[in-house]
This record gives sequence, C-alpha cells and structure tokens, in this order.
Amino acid sequence: MTQTVLDKIGGEDALRELVEHFYDLVESIPEGRQIMSLHLKHHGIAQTRIEQFNFLSGFMGGRKYYLEKHRHMNVKEIHAHIPIFEQDAEDWLSIMDRTLNDLDHTGSHIDRLRATLRRVALMLVNDGKVPGA
Repeated sequence: MTQTVLDKIGGEDALRELVEHFYDLVESIPEGRQIMSLHLKHHGIAQTRIEQFNFLSGFMGGRKYYLEKHRHMNVKEIHAHIPIFEQDAEDWLSIMDRTLNDLDHTGSHIDRLRATLRRVALMLVNDGKVPGA
C-alpha cells in the first residue's frame, strides 16, 4: 500500500500540529498581517484552523473531512469571495515554508507538497476582483 503525504508527515496529529503552528505564525508575524485581516473579515481564525485541517487532510491523501462537510474541495470556489493578491499568496507560502521548516518536515514528499501548494496559491490570485464585490 502506498503511503500518502499525510502518512509521511505523521498522520492527523502531525497535520493538526502543522495547521496550529501555521496559524500561530499568521497571528504573530508581520507576513501574516494581511492573511489575518482577510480571515477576520469572514469566518475568523478559529474556524479557519478547523477548515484548513479538514481541507488539508483530504488534500494530503487522508480522510476528506472538508468534502464530507461541504460536498466539494474546489479551492477556487472556496476562495472566490476573497480578494487575493500575489503578495497574499507569497506571504501564505512563506509562512507555510517556515512552518514546515520549524516542524522539521523534510524529504521529497515535502518538496512536492511545497510545489503543489505554490501552484494552488498562485492559481487563487485574483488581483482583488471578487464577484459581487
């Protein structure tokens, strides 16, 4: 049986630690200021921590909690209401890189995860053009 990325990082407990550390950084470092602001305008950080875990679990090959709850995992749809600029995506990626480094996640699976997260984050950039805004 092939191990998923979730398995390789240590399972759900390790993913929860990753999400918590990521959002602890978002709340405490300058690069997180705009990300924090965007979340506070919508569902808030506490809810975002839960949904990020739910999404990343399925994204990394584990249980698809987000899909079970919301009936889709379309990241463009999830973020359609949020003005996202390239700097926002770069800040998110920078904080995720720091999180992965802080928690000593290394290896080819982490390199592939970083590359995939970069593609997804940059795909979400909409230069502030939000439907209905």
